[in-house]
Amino acid sequence: MIRSNGGRAALNLGAAAALAVFLGACGSIGSIGLNSPSPQPEPAAAPDIPATIRSEELVGRWGLASYQNPNDRARTEAAAKAQCRNPYVIGAGTHGGVIMHLADEATPQELRLKGSQSGKNYIGPEGPAGGEKDREIVSFDGRVLITRFIDPDAATRYGNMVYVRCAPKR
Repeated sequence: MIRSNGGRAALNLGAAAALAVFLGACGSIGSIGLNSPSPQPEPAAAPDIPATIRSEELVGRWGLASYQNPNDRARTEAAAKAQCRNPYVIGAGTHGGVIMHLADEATPQELRLKGSQSGKNYIGPEGPAGGEKDREIVSFDGRVLITRFIDPDAATRYGNMVYVRCAPKR
């Protein structure tokens, strides 16, 4: 039996043309109402909730220490105050935030103060409150700031960060 390459090519070309017509028709089925409903648009992102703490309240020189065990809080506050001879400086950002370090980052950057519907406050990069790189403000009384990283690994390594405001330079 002798086979023709021209016949096989014509068959392949015909199959490709039929497939193209079929796929083209699939796109137009929606125009006659046979397509599934179009997906609903994404809901708008929730508006940013302002933090109850202003960035200006955090700018300054702070003694810094940390603890894991809540029973060590008072001792850690005293250790943080002793660190005022070599303070951690929280600076004012150019866009209304504060200049601080993220976990495991050598270079400080501008971070935002963010509020949440639950009433908690966070410090972190742009994005929703409570994000992986944020730290929760556990407590703040104007003199002592306690934060904890949201990321479980960073929270385990750094613990509760205690910042004690240093007296102004004289």
